[in-house]
Amino acid sequence: QVQLVESGGGSVQAGGSLRLSCAASGGIGSREIMGWFRQAPGKEREGVATIYTDNGLTAYADSVKGRFTISQDNAKDTVYLQIDSLKPEDTAMYYCAADPRRLSWWSRRKASYYTYWGQGTQVTVSS
Repeated sequence: QVQLVESGGGSVQAGGSLRLSCAASGGIGSREIMGWFRQAPGKEREGVATIYTDNGLTAYADSVKGRFTISQDNAKDTVYLQIDSLKPEDTAMYYCAADPRRLSWWSRRKASYYTYWGQGTQVTVSS
């Protein structure tokens, strides 16, 4: 069983930065891929960044390219999401997710394919 705990959210002004952390425990070998998703009120959960944990290959949603950076520290079993140039439309609950399968290029940004989820951390951006 994999446990994921997010932290680092908060309230910031537009143009600011945040670094979200996702600490993983348990289920060694069950985290082939990890991803960050976000969900704003009334909207579907959106995949924003993913990383294959074996080779560090990353992918981003078009809406966040150039502003979001996903990274990992394998020694700490932690995945990070650096968010720069924050915009009010980035306001959402941000979730960390993991799956033991090597999800395809298409499926890895789909929330329904992920097995393990954290509780989320809120990011609020004011203009």
